[in-house]
Amino acid sequence: MFGGSQYHEYFEPSDTAESRALLTSICASARAENQEAARRLASIAELFELRRRERGEREDWAVDTWAAVGAELAARLRISLGKAGGYLTCGLAMRQLPDVAAVFIAGDIDMHLFQTVVFRTGLITDKAVLAEVDRRLAERAGRWPSMTDGKLASEIDRIVITHDPDAVRRRRTRAKDREVIVGDDMDGCTEIIARLFSTDAQAFNQRLDALANSVCADDPRTKQQRRADAYGALAVRAERLACQCGDPGCPAAEKPAPAPVVIHVVAEEATLQGRSDNPAYVLGANTLIPGELLLELAKQARLSPLIHPVDLPAESGYRPSRALADFVRSRDLTCRAPGCDKPATQCDLDHTIPYPNGPTHAGNLKCLCRHCHILKTFWGWRDRQLADGTVIWTLPGEQTYVTTPGSALLFPSLMAPTPAPQRPPIAESEGDRTVLMPRRKTTRAQNRATYIAAERCRNRAHQRARHSALFGSRPPANDPDPPPF
Repeated sequence: MFGGSQYHEYFEPSDTAESRALLTSICASARAENQEAARRLASIAELFELRRRERGEREDWAVDTWAAVGAELAARLRISLGKAGGYLTCGLAMRQLPDVAAVFIAGDIDMHLFQTVVFRTGLITDKAVLAEVDRRLAERAGRWPSMTDGKLASEIDRIVITHDPDAVRRRRTRAKDREVIVGDDMDGCTEIIARLFSTDAQAFNQRLDALANSVCADDPRTKQQRRADAYGALAVRAERLACQCGDPGCPAAEKPAPAPVVIHVVAEEATLQGRSDNPAYVLGANTLIPGELLLELAKQARLSPLIHPVDLPAESGYRPSRALADFVRSRDLTCRAPGCDKPATQCDLDHTIPYPNGPTHAGNLKCLCRHCHILKTFWGWRDRQLADGTVIWTLPGEQTYVTTPGSALLFPSLMAPTPAPQRPPIAESEGDRTVLMPRRKTTRAQNRATYIAAERCRNRAHQRARHSALFGSRPPANDPDPPPF
């Protein structure tokens, strides 16, 4: 009833030639988009195989062929290194999941669904099992309706769990808003989730790294395990992490305690004086701080004016002074290679024209993370720097890219030209610096195998604990119930 009287309205969409043509066009466009995405992934996999044939795997290089191709894709597609790596993973997975890939190539599923399949089958190590899961997924995936991410994951997991229970991905939840959550004890370990102010999170992250690095090289723990243990060391106000090498004369005991953590924030003077609401920038976290929050943080911070070296001569040594380094990092904010956004505080200061042929001057210095620095040195990336900090890159294949300093929008005054002074040519022998490619302790394939084995082991332990709780000490022959966990 509506308004005291019976109310009824019914609308039936038209079925006309025009509406049918529009729906046909929409479906054709979606299918073509899916097919193009599949072809792109297939081409990415072909590019990787081409580079591997040209250069070899270089699996023990710190920046191996996989990483070099990922950087090449990131620059060409103007995407992050992480996204480029995801494309590489999915492209190569098309060869491991040929049946699902065929459905993708036909346009019957989209990129998101294929990526979800790749991730949720990524722990399967038996080729025969993977082939059977691939076949069954291909039979169903093209007929699946639109689903939420959680429902889609469950549908895939229902097939994976029947063939390889240890390969099912366990889901984790995220805390919302600013808080710290201490979870329940699980076999002697507890999960802690925190959402903090960006400056506090950056300080915490750096402190964990400092404590994790305070042990000697023979400590048997991984970096992530040491960071977790450093969390506990922080709680008891320890100055260093106890080394577990077992050597009574461990050299770590002689190392000085980690220095206090320093967080660098770049801001305009007008914002610090309350005359502007322009945000500040946290170096190392790649995040912005609102003006009103900056005023509160500044009350307890040491303020240091940034000196623009526009009229200063080149410095005499190879390493720039603290003032020059601060300026270059504040101007660039991030790594200057195309497709990379590594924070400037985690970057090397690279001489665009190698020292001593090129001067130690703002017009010849830029931030490059170690990964991209290696690409320039060993993988044929060439660069030219302009007076305002703009860098013009030429990558293999003569592809050209231009990157501008990160301060261009936030702090444009830092891009005032700083022309690098010309230096007389120096004999090659005087400027020769012997550089060797850093080597990996473990290859990418070994790391992946270790990760998969550890994840499968955790899943197996979880399954056993669940079976024990439900059925007693003897697990059932077949547990048909799917996740969630």
